[in-house]
Amino acid sequence: MLISALFSKTSKEVRDDADSRNADFLVRGGYIAKTMAGVYSYLPLGLRVLRRIEQIVREEMNAIGGQEILLSALSSREEWQKTGRWDDFDALFHLPGVGDQEYALNPTHEEVIVPVVRQFVHSYRDLPFACYQIQTKFRKELRAKSGVLRGREFLMKDLYSFHQDEENLDEYYAKVQVAYNHIFERLGLLNRTYLTYASGGSFSKYSHEYQVLLPKGEDTIFISEEAENHGKRIAINTEIFEDGKTTCPVTGGSIFRKENASEAANIFKLGTRFTEPFGLHFLDENNEQKLVIMGCYGLGISRILGILAESFSDEKGLVWPGAIAPYTYYIIPLAKKQSDAAYKKAHALYEKLCKEKQECLFDDRIDQSAGSRFADADLLGVPTRIVVSEKTLISNEAEIMERKTGEIKKMDFQQIVKG
Repeated sequence: MLISALFSKTSKEVRDDADSRNADFLVRGGYIAKTMAGVYSYLPLGLRVLRRIEQIVREEMNAIGGQEILLSALSSREEWQKTGRWDDFDALFHLPGVGDQEYALNPTHEEVIVPVVRQFVHSYRDLPFACYQIQTKFRKELRAKSGVLRGREFLMKDLYSFHQDEENLDEYYAKVQVAYNHIFERLGLLNRTYLTYASGGSFSKYSHEYQVLLPKGEDTIFISEEAENHGKRIAINTEIFEDGKTTCPVTGGSIFRKENASEAANIFKLGTRFTEPFGLHFLDENNEQKLVIMGCYGLGISRILGILAESFSDEKGLVWPGAIAPYTYYIIPLAKKQSDAAYKKAHALYEKLCKEKQECLFDDRIDQSAGSRFADADLLGVPTRIVVSEKTLISNEAEIMERKTGEIKKMDFQQIVKG
């Protein structure tokens, strides 16, 4: 991709309305554009990062037997009334329909998935199974803040599992925990992500959140230091933490450390909370009718984008991990015109890398200063910057800089192409 061909442009000025580092860098880098408070549009670079996050999540969900679906964004008032949440879900957007009809713009999809599944589940032979979607969600947040960390419109993966008994649910719940660890490891976030015990609400004693440490995170968690000493990342959400009374559910320890964090995912054992109102039953081996048991497992795709931007950045801009970076290489020719040897050599390298299925940005804006283009490369956070100049051509090499470390070295062109 030629930088000049990108319709989105970088900006060097910090925005007055940027309320977080992720919003500042993502907007200035041309990754996202603010539509209104709590709502962002994803531009070509931002969408590439989102799609990479999605793919990692999709692969791990498929690995534990998840079947991908896409549910409706709208649902009827009647479905939400069946579960008693039409008037009790404060963040629910109510939309007027024709006549006296009303709809919900879904922030979550239990009221949609259960009626769908009810059409196909009749016997214990139909269980267990799990299905997931990656879908835009909507929440009537009173105060949207922190860029894409807390918005009114966001992209989320939600997985729902259906079981014949609690034991089977427990087994699958453990599989999801392993899959989530794989996701955070592949994203480069595992060493700062804590399995956090939170209220289970009306569903169960506990739910579990995946909280990622952030200096300016909107949540407060209490990390079990005994668990850390045993190589486990366990924390308690501030909502259920009682100083001097709470103990770690895993170690029994009572020493905690207070930290700021941002919730990236959560998982619940729903039991029959949603299957009972919709009459989702099955016949067991003894031909007895029983209610299906459910679990739900959410993960914020766009929120993780914000967490990554907060976690992997410095004063110059973004520092994307290779697994989710929009491009791998950022090539800069230091030349005055396209006929110069440095430009031709840099463009030839760009074409060779593209043929090798390596994804590259080529900064063809030779009318701009080297310093300006170096600053843009830093802001965009592409892992490897390659500079070709008359000076480097003397030894038939290019200058390579790793964005993460700032390390600079020389490398010959054949070696670059070979990787």
